[in-house]
Amino acid sequence: MQIYSNILETIGNTPIVKLNKITAHIPATICVKVEYGNPGNSIKDRMALKMVEDAEKDGRLKPGGTIIECTSGNTGMGLAIVACVKGYKCIFTSTDKQSPEKFDILRAMGAEVIVCPTAVESADPRSYYSVAERLSKEIPNSVWMNQYDNLSNRQAHYESTGPEIWRQTDGKITHFVTGIGTGGTITGTTKFLKEQNPAIKSYGIDTFGSILKQFHETGTFNPAEIHSYITEGIGEDIIPKNYDFSLIDFVEKVTDKEAALMQRRLAKEEGLFLGNSAGSAVQGVLQIHEKFPFTKDDLVIIATHDHGSRYIGKFFNDKWMKEKGFID
Repeated sequence: MQIYSNILETIGNTPIVKLNKITAHIPATICVKVEYGNPGNSIKDRMALKMVEDAEKDGRLKPGGTIIECTSGNTGMGLAIVACVKGYKCIFTSTDKQSPEKFDILRAMGAEVIVCPTAVESADPRSYYSVAERLSKEIPNSVWMNQYDNLSNRQAHYESTGPEIWRQTDGKITHFVTGIGTGGTITGTTKFLKEQNPAIKSYGIDTFGSILKQFHETGTFNPAEIHSYITEGIGEDIIPKNYDFSLIDFVEKVTDKEAALMQRRLAKEEGLFLGNSAGSAVQGVLQIHEKFPFTKDDLVIIATHDHGSRYIGKFFNDKWMKEKGFID
């Protein structure tokens, strides 16, 4: 019998699926690693479990403790599942631009959710970073996981995502692409893959309003470049410690509109009901192909983040899309 002792044992070993219609004009083999197969429907389950296990090992997280995190939703979901199994409480801070479905799911898993304003700087006491940090100091026996600077984040992908992709492609992967936010996925996965084959290219997908592309290219950023954006799950107005920019070969930016339209195309043309950042990642690959054309011998793997069900009220809602000017 194949029976798992708990839901945490089902994290990882997600499938890789070839894109056909959307990338038909590209000679390379373009595939997505479908991470919504994880129990929390996102790639963040991997690092959520790793962060909790490491906090337990070093004594920061004790029995009956409270897990605190600032999250756009997916890391919170992963942490909520881990907390359910291990017996911890959860308090999550998030921003008011996130899909309401995400908050409903977190609350359904027993977590407390505090919604903070999006349009404030990270150092502002009202920001979801600052509120999470403050709560961790005020609440006894609590730990702020801080996925941005917690290096267990990228280590999780070095230990799981990278080896899986290498094994599933028989080591034939030539390009790794993913949307970038905390930096854990691209840094950890790329580090492992390049240790196996230094010729593998790593491309990050950013969004307009974020500073990651500019920082990657110049080592600095202009605060005037920072502005609110609609795309969910990628982009930053800070530089998380999880990044090792030396591992990233190129960063491409994708507009909110192009990300949203591609997200819908993936569902209708490929049968892949993916999250908003997947739209950014796949659109980014199309744009990169125009700058650095892929060849017939290339095998491109795109790590996607979550499931489309978290965006029903927004990117898959015609009324909302019309209000944003994304469709007529």
